[in-house]
Amino acid sequence: MKELWQLDAGALAEAYRDGTLSPVEAMRSVLQRLDAVNPRIHAVVARDDGVALGAARESEARWRRGTPLSVLDGVPVSVKDNIPVRGFPCCWGSRLFADHRPERDEAPVARLRAAGAILFAKTNIPEFTLQGYTANALSGTTRNPWNLDLTPGGSSGGAVAAVAAGIGPLALATDGGGSIRRPCAYTGLIGLKPTWDAVPRADGLPEMLPGLEVIGPIARTTADLVRILQVLAPAMHTIDLAAPSPRPQRIAYWRAIAGSPVDAAIADQVDAVAVRLRAMGHVMLEAEAPDAVARFNREAWPVLSATGLAAVLRDRAGDEGLLSPAMAELLAAGRRLSAVDLFAAQALQREVRTAMARVFESWDLILTPSCAAMPWAAPRSHPSQIAGCAVGARGHAVFTAFVNAAGLPALNLPALNLPAEPGVDGLPIGFQLVGPQGSDALLCTIGHAFEQRHPWQHRRPALAAVAPLSEILSA
Repeated sequence: MKELWQLDAGALAEAYRDGTLSPVEAMRSVLQRLDAVNPRIHAVVARDDGVALGAARESEARWRRGTPLSVLDGVPVSVKDNIPVRGFPCCWGSRLFADHRPERDEAPVARLRAAGAILFAKTNIPEFTLQGYTANALSGTTRNPWNLDLTPGGSSGGAVAAVAAGIGPLALATDGGGSIRRPCAYTGLIGLKPTWDAVPRADGLPEMLPGLEVIGPIARTTADLVRILQVLAPAMHTIDLAAPSPRPQRIAYWRAIAGSPVDAAIADQVDAVAVRLRAMGHVMLEAEAPDAVARFNREAWPVLSATGLAAVLRDRAGDEGLLSPAMAELLAAGRRLSAVDLFAAQALQREVRTAMARVFESWDLILTPSCAAMPWAAPRSHPSQIAGCAVGARGHAVFTAFVNAAGLPALNLPALNLPAEPGVDGLPIGFQLVGPQGSDALLCTIGHAFEQRHPWQHRRPALAAVAPLSEILSA
């Protein structure tokens, strides 16, 4: 028998429908799970149990009347702390926004609320969501439920840690350069970076990464991902995972970006994924990424992130002392950059978009690892080496930002579904499927077919059996 907090959104809706479970019981179980594990993983940074249970009672009444608002009615959903939720803090992981309390839901949150989803918690992020791990001066360090010594990645580290640990079956997050896909890869979850503008936004925080950041869902199964996506994105209502599988796809496999290093455990597992996709009938060939992808990582991303921060904080001169050292340094860099620098970065972003359109003239999909590095120590912002090679702050993230630059959809799926290979220590590993603009439904269908052949969702971190070294030494 599963604990109630282990049930996915589909199972919850089925139990609500037949009367064997109420949303109140499910919500209480999730809140009890939050109490039990959050002190160790620091995934949730704000909660309102009274509001959550009140919403659960309203949902229970609707299910009893046979008038649920959607299949998500009564399903607990956590929300990343850079997405405004009415009545909750929205601190952006920064002391500069510690007192911010939005009066309105951001548009995707409003759609979830209208669908009856229970918005019960906010999840942790790095300051301004601009780093690939999850820690800040307000809420501390988020840890990976699979190994508490390690990071769950970022910037959606709190979101994935919550779902992986059983604090709700679904999470709402953002992805500006891989912030959904990489953390999902580190925690064995499924996450979609949707096509640009597929999930309409309004009433959000100031744009930090214009033209790059989107809102997307995180789930344990592709079916649950589709359930929440159909609420978030009006164009996704037609996704039917029960329909016949699409024709075999022509898939280009990018094993590396311009020779950049990839940890051996990741390379081996994604190689195995390529074999499995070929066995499903897809045409799979290795190919090289366009030169513009590596140039975007190297030349454009640093400019876009730094100038974005400078633009958001243009009226906060004198408050630099409230920033983390990393954000203070990035802000200073952004203020030194010129309009010409920003114009060149935006031109390179357009070049990536053009290059990817050409790629999809020959290929249907692209396969890559989601991350170049295995998870590293939780308090560190990034690994300094990958596969024995020295790397910078974005060395682990080379496979993801081009997707945002080109406005493409991309899906992370768990690659490791067999007993752990020696040296992997049982940690999840993820792979990424990228498609042309508007191919979100195709990605979900292909992902669902892969999941059916290679199930992963039954595997959960043995959270109670794992403690960080610091806890062991201080016990």
